[in-house]
Amino acid sequence: MTEDLDAETLAFAHRMFDLARAGATDELAAQIDAGLPVNLTNDKGDTLLILAAYHSHPDTVAALLSRGADHTRANDRGQTALAAAVFRSSTEAVRALLAAGADPAHGNPSAIDTANFFDLPEMTELLRVG
Repeated sequence: MTEDLDAETLAFAHRMFDLARAGATDELAAQIDAGLPVNLTNDKGDTLLILAAYHSHPDTVAALLSRGADHTRANDRGQTALAAAVFRSSTEAVRALLAAGADPAHGNPSAIDTANFFDLPEMTELLRVG
């Protein structure tokens, strides 16, 4: 599909993913409010939500969720935003994802598997109590 996009469009998309990685919540939210697909996905299957969660930006995670980001989406490796937030021990991002209905058992590895594998007892407890 990327072969169908011009260089300017690709550069814009890369910039949007960089905003998610950087936690530039206001700018990213404004782009979504202006029509950017909230579930935009890169060539690895990472969504804006997965990238924001992986880079420990709970405010960005919350903003994306409030705009309809799909927390059930997994990247090409089977990883979800919840598993990414657990891996980074981002308590607030985990809470936001759980509040939005994210399933700790979804994905491969799931958020539960991630917490167990990396011996993250605080994350295991958070997933257990929600």
